[in-house]
Amino acid sequence: MYNFKKNNLQILENDRRPVVAGKFYPSSASELKRDLESIFSESPSYHIEEPLRALIVPHAGYIFSGHVAGSAYKALKKFDTPVNIFLIGSSHSMNFGGASIYNKGDYVTPLGKVKVNKELANQLFKINENITYFPDAHKNEHTLEVQLPFLQMLYGDDLQIVPIIIGTKNKSIIKSIANALKDYLKSENLFIVSSDFSHYPSYHDATLSDGLIAKSIISNDPEVFLNTKEKVEGMQYDNLVTSICGSSAILTLLYMTEKSNFHYKLFEYKNSGDHVYFGDKTRVVGYWSIGITKPREVFHINSDERNSLLRIAHRTLEKYIGNHNIDPLEDVDLTSAMMTPVGAFVSIYSNGKLRGCIGRFNPDYPLYKIVQKMSVAAATADNRFSPVHRDELSDLEIEISVLTPLDKVHDIKEIKLGKHGIYIRQDNKAGTLLPQVATKNNWTLEEFLGRCSRDKAGIGWDGWRRAEIFKYEAIIFKG
Repeated sequence: MYNFKKNNLQILENDRRPVVAGKFYPSSASELKRDLESIFSESPSYHIEEPLRALIVPHAGYIFSGHVAGSAYKALKKFDTPVNIFLIGSSHSMNFGGASIYNKGDYVTPLGKVKVNKELANQLFKINENITYFPDAHKNEHTLEVQLPFLQMLYGDDLQIVPIIIGTKNKSIIKSIANALKDYLKSENLFIVSSDFSHYPSYHDATLSDGLIAKSIISNDPEVFLNTKEKVEGMQYDNLVTSICGSSAILTLLYMTEKSNFHYKLFEYKNSGDHVYFGDKTRVVGYWSIGITKPREVFHINSDERNSLLRIAHRTLEKYIGNHNIDPLEDVDLTSAMMTPVGAFVSIYSNGKLRGCIGRFNPDYPLYKIVQKMSVAAATADNRFSPVHRDELSDLEIEISVLTPLDKVHDIKEIKLGKHGIYIRQDNKAGTLLPQVATKNNWTLEEFLGRCSRDKAGIGWDGWRRAEIFKYEAIIFKG
């Protein structure tokens, strides 16, 4: 499991050094590795069907909360390495008017350096005035640091983070921060929210308080969470200082996921009183681990629907070429999928050679009408080719690519060759290449981007570096 290569250990002046190594977790790399291997081995396993999009995990010393955190991190092992991991924690030591992202260097633990995506941090600074770099917020804060060794064990040198400390409890500011981050809450990234639960009530009272707060979180409703927090803290449990110390970080996540199809799942619960040797059941701190998933939204077209769309394309061309009549398709059974407004490209081939290809991303019409319109356009309006003639109709092969919605790319590593098409836009210039183009030509990712940028968008080979890039997937069928 441990795959961190010790080849990047030069610590620079601006790198953020560990402050709780030797306190919350071992300062020795070998001892820390052994502890984490033991935690992963002993932590309970939870079956998760959908990839995890976010986690809520504790940030106490590993002897108290390590196995609770380990149960959540263990669930990540079956999924792909995230492109970026956004770490969000609430400041323990100071208040300031927004969120601070460390962008001056990388983070360091006894296991080595963790790369900070400074370019993405700088993007967020431009997007939202409440997000900035406040040096003191990170200086002695442990809430993010204690998560990093777990992640290093899982991802090694492939780990790239965006470390965020929330310094305010102002709801409107937190909501604006959440709105800025929401665009990044997608399948290739992971969000980790760091928070312990109740502080210092008795063992019995902690289980009650922590259960109520956890239930409010999995409602995926920020107001339910805030109201429950206020209610629990008004119950006057003896010695209860707070019901949850990372409330602003959790509220940020809830504002990101509310009113969307995100599912919260409770993993593991313990409190410090559960420790065999050091547990004091008169004064405890509570720990939950929680996983957040989102079902894949897959647009499906069955084989009958694909064949029907291909027949529509051929029939349309047979009626249109030569006499410019549009087939009304009165005898065609239209399914709900065929009536759904989704984008599509139509490519026409004659004797194996491309004769036209035109499509649309954001249609105002249902899929079957888009196929009709793009079939006509590909046959008659692709200025790279002469219009299709009637004597070619019997030899035509039509390929239809039904498109998923455009998804903005923040890191080109998000683009998977053969899976994703790309759409590049700069000012009033834009161009696209379908997913199959890269694999047909055996292009590298940079060739794919360069060709699209130069040949389709007309902004030069390296123009993609300054342009907006979007990715999409395609359901491809032909006949």
